[in-house]
Amino acid sequence: MRKWLFVLLATPLLVHGAEIKIGFQKSSGLLGLLKHQGTLEKAFAGQQIKWIEFPAGPQMLEALNAGSIDFGSTGAPPPVFGQAAGIDLLYVGAEPAPVNSEAIFVPSTSPLRAVADLKGKRVAFQKGSGSHFLLASALQKAGLKIGDIQPVYLSPSDARAAFVSGSIDAWVVWDPYFASAQKSYQVRVLSDYTGLPQANGFYLASRKFVEQSPQLVSALLEQAAAVGLWANTHPKEVSAILAPQMGLPADIVETWQRRTHYGAVPVSPAIAANQQRVADLFYQQKLIPKTVNIASRVWTWQPK
Repeated sequence: MRKWLFVLLATPLLVHGAEIKIGFQKSSGLLGLLKHQGTLEKAFAGQQIKWIEFPAGPQMLEALNAGSIDFGSTGAPPPVFGQAAGIDLLYVGAEPAPVNSEAIFVPSTSPLRAVADLKGKRVAFQKGSGSHFLLASALQKAGLKIGDIQPVYLSPSDARAAFVSGSIDAWVVWDPYFASAQKSYQVRVLSDYTGLPQANGFYLASRKFVEQSPQLVSALLEQAAAVGLWANTHPKEVSAILAPQMGLPADIVETWQRRTHYGAVPVSPAIAANQQRVADLFYQQKLIPKTVNIASRVWTWQPK
């Protein structure tokens, strides 16, 4: 019924019997689609595909560093923090930058009306995530920095509980958590990425995996790109697939899908330069201990 997902691209150079360990998040819809439909298992006959779920990008990259996974996708900040911590990762592909699928928001009854009002307030977010960069960028535009607020580092599930209890003043999070909060509670959005520097999502792999299996990395990206093309024009169908596996109502997942754009493209010099701006902002705000060089960690994928 969903033949569109089974894009079985030729992979003649894959090693029979090799195990591919892929990290994913429930909020990473494209890898979630690939997992749910068994697309990679069908495309890579003879390969063992092992899927490992993570709550957010930073935890995924810790696993990449430990060799527990070979490949995964995150927002822009996790690999910057990973590089600063000495993780030997490579940027192997990129996704479009989010615009309104991630936000800084407060309860509708809050007196806070603008990002500048967050000064001195308790703001919850996942450290090292895309939300970290959104918050840093929005604060910079308002003439503030992370040190001007009270950062509360929480995973999305813990932050949700804190938001409901009123123990934080604001929450910064991505979809589908954002869409769920919008439906479940009365919230006021202070900022999304509109008018702010954009930050791509990335496909990442360990250097060892790329050096040993470059054709396999290309094949994984080809599969992601093919499924992404379909997903961009079928948000309702994608929602019907993802909602049961995520345990969320279909309308929440559809809200997320309608403001998400998928894709898998090579990391161009322009994308690498944009990611360098993310890294430079974190260094300027003393969120990472040293500068990092993005261009030196880019692996050039050449799609067929």
